[in-house]
Amino acid sequence: MIGNFIGELKRRNVFRAAVLYLGAVWALAQGIAQLGPELGAPEQATRWFVIASAIGFPFWVTFSWFYELTSSGIKRESEISPEVRAGQSHRKIDMVIIGVLAIAVVLLLTDRFLERTAPGPAVAAAIPADNSIAVLPFDNESGDKEQQYFSDGLSEGFIITLSQVDGLRVINRKSSFQFRDKQDDSRGIAARLGVANLLEGSVRRMGDTVRISASLIRASDGSTLWASSYDRPYKDLFALQDQIVGEVAGALKARLQPAQAHARQGDRPPSGNLEAYAAYMKAQASTDTQEAIAQFDRALQLDPDYALAWSMKARTLIDAVSGGMPENDAAVAFTQADAAVAQAMRLAPTQASTHVARGMLLMVRDFNWQGGEAELKRAVQLEPENGDALFQLGVVLASQGDLRQAVELTRRALTLDPRNALIYRWLVAYLMPLGRLDEARQAIDKAIALEPNAIYNHYLLANIEVLRKDAGAASSAAAAEPAGAWHDFALALATQVGADRAAAAAALQTCLQRYPSGWAFQIAQVYAASGQPDAMFEWLQRAWQARDPGMQTLLYDAQLLRYRKDPRYLALVKQAGLPATALTP
Repeated sequence: MIGNFIGELKRRNVFRAAVLYLGAVWALAQGIAQLGPELGAPEQATRWFVIASAIGFPFWVTFSWFYELTSSGIKRESEISPEVRAGQSHRKIDMVIIGVLAIAVVLLLTDRFLERTAPGPAVAAAIPADNSIAVLPFDNESGDKEQQYFSDGLSEGFIITLSQVDGLRVINRKSSFQFRDKQDDSRGIAARLGVANLLEGSVRRMGDTVRISASLIRASDGSTLWASSYDRPYKDLFALQDQIVGEVAGALKARLQPAQAHARQGDRPPSGNLEAYAAYMKAQASTDTQEAIAQFDRALQLDPDYALAWSMKARTLIDAVSGGMPENDAAVAFTQADAAVAQAMRLAPTQASTHVARGMLLMVRDFNWQGGEAELKRAVQLEPENGDALFQLGVVLASQGDLRQAVELTRRALTLDPRNALIYRWLVAYLMPLGRLDEARQAIDKAIALEPNAIYNHYLLANIEVLRKDAGAASSAAAAEPAGAWHDFALALATQVGADRAAAAAALQTCLQRYPSGWAFQIAQVYAASGQPDAMFEWLQRAWQARDPGMQTLLYDAQLLRYRKDPRYLALVKQAGLPATALTP
């Protein structure tokens, strides 16, 4: 009886139909996996296609029992003569099967070939062009730690002045300065920064005299392209910087386009006051907001026309508010930032940093998205290779829902500042709502590798795992976040997708008790993850009333956007002055 049934399956071409179905599913799955990301398909598209195909398989087999493919089209099995079935029907199905399997094999081989030969984003960014350079922090040989600011300032001066050479890509200070005191060889450092050349050296200040030694190294073989040393009066420091940069550019000129003046203004005070410059550099190096502001104020006392110090003071204050600050303190910080931006605009209206500061203020304080975008586009226009301006333009575009362009600009910024963990963290925030969780995980892993002990890294990792509904991984990530507000909110988010509802309620209650002011947006996120939209919208209204900086992420917050179809979400987006059209999938 079983033998008769199998024979009937063969006679009706059911086995051939099954092979055809499986081959077609395989080929289509390969195509979706390769082309889906380019067309904006969600990360799970291939998985859901395979699941749907598995569900459809028994229906296809049942269909093939009753119908067959012939040269005249699809016909019922009972209408086909034995001669036709033995000839045309079998051959036609065999040819179709061979064609489908050939397509599947070609797609598979193409995928494997590209996987082996095409570098991923991180590798591609590391391929150096001949016209690329990183300035490593010059060694401080003065024997006085206080002079470290001086040698760092000299190194940053080289970075900024070299950036004025048209056709030369110069790595940002934040990335290149991570290699202070590192024992890596030149080739290893250059590979990690994605450059072909390195400028390194040492500085010793002895009273009113400065001794500087500098070398230009070709990373590919470690050979020295140029080297020199100088003993000059301290008062001639800026002229000496210009001389060294000119000689470095000369050593590279065979690889560069003709040098032209770049729109970028340097970091020197207009008066040439070296004490003001030293204070500015101390402010830049400080990780404490109050200390940084005090040093900026010191620089401005010594040179009130120091426009860059005004704009960087404003940006430091704005960043402090964005990082979480009680409402009253935030109001004071915004007032000071507004005054600093006004001074920068008066003194240097054509300096990119001025427009970056004003764009940030318009976004974070005023929720003026169009005004902020205009300012940041102006900054990029003034300095097309300014990674900071590109990054901030990405922020304002993401706030208005243009995540794909934000991702592109952020990746461009990373080519100029490849070891900036902050930029990687923002990239994670843009990738999560796009459903590109694997890419987001790669980006946050990079940030963690660069700054293992930084706050917010593991909070973002916990967010990724919450979106995956992996309570265990989310809890592990939250536990790794340094103690403080972001640790507590990461833990609260992680518990919302776990089975222990009492623990979830307790973690949320902890946040409500510890952070009654200044954290309304984060509380709303926890309520969103816990599936309580009414409470979420209540706290979002509180965040709006407090002008919480988190409100700028309404159009790309992956936790909140699950409620994007709720009319209250649309109303809130309009209330914040954001484009409602961005909510359309």
